[in-house]
Amino acid sequence: MSSALTSYRRLWGAAGASFVAVAFFGRIPLAMSQMGVLLLVAQATGSYGTAGATAGALAVANAIGAPVFGAAADRVGQRIVVQTQAALGAIGLVVIVLLSERQVNAGVLMAIAAVTGLAMPQVGPLARVRWRPVLQRKVKDGQLAERDLDRFVDLAFSYEGAADEASFVLGPALVGILGVLIGPDGALYAAAVLLAVFGTAFALHPTAKVVPRHHEHVPVAGAKLWTTPFAVLVLAVLLMGMLFGSIQTGSTVLATQQGRPEVAGLIHAVLGIGSVVAGLSLAAVPASILYATRMLWSAAAMLVFALPLLFVETIGQLVATIAVMGFAVAPYLISAFALAGLIVPQQRIGTAMTFMAGATGLGYAAGASLAGRAADGAFGAAGPTPAFMVTIGAMVAALVLSLFAQQTLRNAKVIA
Repeated sequence: MSSALTSYRRLWGAAGASFVAVAFFGRIPLAMSQMGVLLLVAQATGSYGTAGATAGALAVANAIGAPVFGAAADRVGQRIVVQTQAALGAIGLVVIVLLSERQVNAGVLMAIAAVTGLAMPQVGPLARVRWRPVLQRKVKDGQLAERDLDRFVDLAFSYEGAADEASFVLGPALVGILGVLIGPDGALYAAAVLLAVFGTAFALHPTAKVVPRHHEHVPVAGAKLWTTPFAVLVLAVLLMGMLFGSIQTGSTVLATQQGRPEVAGLIHAVLGIGSVVAGLSLAAVPASILYATRMLWSAAAMLVFALPLLFVETIGQLVATIAVMGFAVAPYLISAFALAGLIVPQQRIGTAMTFMAGATGLGYAAGASLAGRAADGAFGAAGPTPAFMVTIGAMVAALVLSLFAQQTLRNAKVIA
């Protein structure tokens, strides 16, 4: 454990404490916005389906916009792209609150949510893009041995995965806490402020200059972004998004039934606690255990841990189940992103990382919307259990995908 902590300290020191801080806090507004919109619209309309669809509209638009802005960042640099997104996204969140207070129709809210989601930056994937060039500079300066480069890049992806999960904890938790204190509208106002401050700080951080622009890369002969292994990884993270969206909706329904709708964000946040611990612990996993293998076993564990969701009846039971599930979530996601970082050409890494993050958002939208309709009784019985059946279905699909794609992922061509 002490060796892992020492490695993490060296990693964080390579980029600087300020980068670690702004990259972490810069990703929280996106985690807050989806839960915040879900609670705000549910409170304003009284419909879980409408709330899930509105939050889903934000997530879908973000999924669509993420690779577009990621490709733009590859071409012109992250600074101007993220700075613009942070400003527009913050304005959009404020507009959503103002319109919800005026009780505009659901279609208008969905449209504004979509525009806001389109603008909001995917800080986590863009932070991943910065690590390799930052560490390569340390190698060039003699502060890091070249033989240790790949190990520290892998460590960086483990940290980023844990940071994503931590943001999934803190984001909904902040929404839950602020929702109790000042209401869901206040929570979204807070998300707007955080985005304006830390999104801009991330855009202007010196590490943004270290990332080569597209025309500065040496072309990789025969390399392309869309290969079968990369498509498998995109589908894998989309299914994880469905898990997040359906659990978030199911948690909201159960908490409302129990007369505690304000704690829905806190319930969902529990999912990330185990994920953070598991993510940081991946530094101790031997490199001989391939990413494809890690994904397979994590998918199996997630399915087993998720089955009790079909039987939970109280908030306490739900919290316990979600907490255990978290330990399998991070290894799956981290392995998928890390493997993608190895098999896509470096001049397309920004596009690839944001595309995968966008797929996660798209899965969230599908999961939240489908679970919302299920909770409203669209497919039979109403309540949280039908919503959680969407979660189980997504985990079954993830396990099947990991099982049948093992050979494809193991044989994926690694691009140096």
